[in-house]
Amino acid sequence: MESYLYGAAVQGIQSFIFQTNKLKEIVGASELVEEICTTKFASLICAQELDYQKAKEKLSNDNNAILFAAGNIKYIFHSREECERIVRIFPKEISQFAPGVTVSQAVVNMNENDFEHAVTLLEKRLRVQRNIPMQSQTIGLMGILRSRQTGLPVVSTIEGELSDAARIAKLMKVKHVNDEIEVKDKKTTLNLCKKTFGIDKFSPRNIAFNVEDLTEHNDWIAIIHADGNGLGQIVQKVGHNADEFKQFSLNLDMATTQAAITTYKCISEEYHITEDDIIPIRPIVLGGDDLTVICRANLALEYTKIFIEEFEKETKEKLGSLISKHNIFTGDVTDCLTACAGIAYIKSSYPFYYGYELAETLCRSAKKDAKTNIKNGELPKSCLMFHKVQDSFTEDWKAICERELMPQKELSFEFGPYYINEKKDATKWLVSDLINKAKELEGEEGNAVKSHLRNWISLLHDNEDMANQKIARLLSMTPMKTYVEKVTKWQERDNKKFCPVYDILTIHTINNQKTK
Repeated sequence: MESYLYGAAVQGIQSFIFQTNKLKEIVGASELVEEICTTKFASLICAQELDYQKAKEKLSNDNNAILFAAGNIKYIFHSREECERIVRIFPKEISQFAPGVTVSQAVVNMNENDFEHAVTLLEKRLRVQRNIPMQSQTIGLMGILRSRQTGLPVVSTIEGELSDAARIAKLMKVKHVNDEIEVKDKKTTLNLCKKTFGIDKFSPRNIAFNVEDLTEHNDWIAIIHADGNGLGQIVQKVGHNADEFKQFSLNLDMATTQAAITTYKCISEEYHITEDDIIPIRPIVLGGDDLTVICRANLALEYTKIFIEEFEKETKEKLGSLISKHNIFTGDVTDCLTACAGIAYIKSSYPFYYGYELAETLCRSAKKDAKTNIKNGELPKSCLMFHKVQDSFTEDWKAICERELMPQKELSFEFGPYYINEKKDATKWLVSDLINKAKELEGEEGNAVKSHLRNWISLLHDNEDMANQKIARLLSMTPMKTYVEKVTKWQERDNKKFCPVYDILTIHTINNQKTK
C-alpha cells in the first residue's frame, strides 16, 4: 500500500496574535491559533465540521496522526489523492480562517523511505518551504481604505471601527452571504482557557478581554514565555519509530497542559482567585513544550516558578520511562525534561509584540546560561530571566543591558538567570532566594533600606566613590546590615562583577507598588 508522510508548519503565529495592542483581539487570535492544528485539520481530514473536543479525540485516536500541536502537523496518508487534496486546500483554509498566518507544507513518499529517514527528509523539505514566501491574503491596492490599527485593507466595520479581515476573524466567527459579512457568533471560543485552567464549565465573564482586567494595584503586567529543554535530543532518539513518536508528542502535550492546570490551581489558591472573578491570566500559546501567557505582574514570578516545577514533575511521570529506555540524557537528571523561561514586565500601554519579543529573548538568554559548560548529553537545569521595561525604547537585550544594567564598565545588575531547583554554581541564586529577599524589604525597616539602596544604584551610574561612601554609611547605621551586605555583594563572573540588588528592588516594586 502506498503511503505518504505529510508535514505542515504554521508560520507567522506571533505576529498574527500580537498584531494590535487590544487584548480582546489577542484573546481571539490565540483561540484561532489553538484550532489550526486540531479543529481545522481534523475537519479537513474527515470532510466534515468538527468541534474542538471531537477534533482532539479524532486525532488522538487516529494512528496516522503523528503530531498535531504547537503549529506543527505530521500525518501519514495511504492515498495519494487524499494527500493531494489536503496539500491543495489546507493553506487556503488557514489563510481564510486566520488571515496573516501562512502554512509551509512538504510530503515524503513512505514507500521509498523508512519512517526515520522520511521524518529527516520531511524536516529538510519543510525548512526549504519556509524560505519560499506565500502570497499574502491581506494585501491590497494602494488606493484601498486601510485599518488605522494595522494598515491592512478594510473589509468591514465592526463596533464602529474600520476593520481588516484578521481583526474580524479574531473578534468573532463570521459567515459569508452574497459576499457580505454577517456576525454569526460574538462569543470567542474558550478552548485555550479551558485547556490552560482545567475548568470545564468556563464562562466568558471569567476571561480578561481588556488589559485593565489584568491589572490590580498598578499598571504593570507580565508576558511569560517558557520553553522546554532537551526536546531535540529526545526526537533524535524516538523519531525513527512512528508509534513512539506519536505517543511522545501526545504525552508531552498532556504534561505541559497538566503543568499549566496545576499551576493555575496553586496560584488561584494563593492569590484567592474565585470562580466569580475575572482571571488575571490570559493564555496565548499552550502546546508541545511551549507556554506563553499574559498575566498580572505580581503573579508572574511565582506562576513561572510553579509551572517549571510542575513541568519537570509531569514530564517525569508521563515521559520518564521513554527517556530512560533510550538513555537520552547523562548526568544527575535523566528521566524528565527541564524548562527555561523569560518574563517581560511591561506597562499595560506598552506594545505587546515588543513585550513578547523581550520575553522570548530572555528565555533564550536563560537557556544559553543553562547550557554553558555542561557535559555532552547532560540536560540543562531549569531557570528563568526577567526584566522590567522602564521606558518606551525598543532595543535588543544587549543594548538594554549596556544602557540600564551597567552603571560602570565592569559592573552589572544583570544577575540572572535564577534557577528553579538547583543552582548551576555558587554565584547563582534560586528563584526562592530572590522572592524571599524581596519580601524582607516589606515593613518599616525594609522601606528605609529600600530607599538607600535605590540611591546607591543611582550614584553608581554617576560617581562610584560617592556610591561606596553611601553604602558604607548605610552599613554603619542599619539594623539590616547582614541583608545589605548580602544583596550588594558583587559576584565575579567572566571578568565582570554582578549584583542582585536591582532585581530584588524590581520584584519588590512590582509586588507592592500602588498607583491606582
